[in-house]
Amino acid sequence: MNRLYEFLRRHPTGVDASWALVLLMFSALWLLSSEAAMQADSELEHLAGIPVSLALCTVVTLRRRYPQPMLLLATAAGLAQLAVGILVVPANFALLVIVFTVASRTVRWASRYALVASLVAPTLATLRFSETEPGSLEAVFATVFLTVCFLLAWVLGDSLRTRRAYYAQLEERAARLEKEREAQSKVAVAAERARIARELHDVVAHNVSVMVVQADGAAYVLDSSPEQAKQALETISGTGRQALAEMRRLLGVLRTGEAAEGGEYVPQPGVEQLADLIEQVRGAGLPVDFKIEGTPRPLPSGVELTAYRIVQEALTNTRKHGGPDVGATVRLTYGDQELALLAEDDGRGSQQQLYEDGGADRQGHGLIGMRERIGMVGGSLKAGPRPGGGFRISAALPLRGAD
Repeated sequence: MNRLYEFLRRHPTGVDASWALVLLMFSALWLLSSEAAMQADSELEHLAGIPVSLALCTVVTLRRRYPQPMLLLATAAGLAQLAVGILVVPANFALLVIVFTVASRTVRWASRYALVASLVAPTLATLRFSETEPGSLEAVFATVFLTVCFLLAWVLGDSLRTRRAYYAQLEERAARLEKEREAQSKVAVAAERARIARELHDVVAHNVSVMVVQADGAAYVLDSSPEQAKQALETISGTGRQALAEMRRLLGVLRTGEAAEGGEYVPQPGVEQLADLIEQVRGAGLPVDFKIEGTPRPLPSGVELTAYRIVQEALTNTRKHGGPDVGATVRLTYGDQELALLAEDDGRGSQQQLYEDGGADRQGHGLIGMRERIGMVGGSLKAGPRPGGGFRISAALPLRGAD
């Protein structure tokens, strides 16, 4: 049954031709009947019903392919029928069909033309063919009945047009929403990749710089102090393992439907891990004065991660650009509305442009990455050379509305 339905949908003209053939057969039987011959005033009227019936059956056959020309052909056939005086034949049903067809299409002039014809044609037919007085009850009833039939055909066609337009609008809206969802998904993927890139930069830059410092120190004391060299190598090994663990965690986010090692992802570093970070940096040979002011309390995860990464980036830059015998200071202040963060060093400093461009090798993120992170939580950043030498980074991270 479904195959038959699909076949009929693919061949609408063939379906219409089949109905037109049935209509032509009934018209032929009517014209050959003795009753039709008796109602005709002359042989000409009787024979003229043949081309009119053929024209109206043609209208039914081609109504979907050429609706406007078939409307005009139906009009011509109807006018010829009125002019010659051909009585109503079964093929006149094509007039209702063509009115329904053009009303269901989007061509406005054809639909309005069919509506006007639906109002006028029944009256003309009654006046031309009625055997009673024009004002009689029978004539009025016939006119009203035919008018209602034509108007009903037009209303059904117009309703179909409206429903098609509504469905088309729904499909267009669904397609537009689908495109918007795809665009939003792409934006989300790009944002996630950018976040992971920043995370990878912070992890790799910090840990590799620690490993480089320890490697240089181990090479320097390898012959004179093997114990210190061994301790430096152990620090390099531990730092490398930590870097690998964080990189696995970050890259695990890219795996769809897979959890990180252990069944879940490692939590993002936060303020509580700053002490471990400072100790790691101190172990690498950079003295850091670290203090927490105010009353510590739970912070939004976005603020915690941002604070940790800013301190990590600032200390990494201090090791890269501070020069020998440099010392750093880190202050974390809990306020009522914001978390204030200060990271500065007393080294030789570096031009701010190097930080902006990502360092002397122009490969890092520098202040650009910091500003991106702070902007994501709605904070502010001040950075630049310190009076008397060194570099200062000051950030304010709002505690309300952060994620």
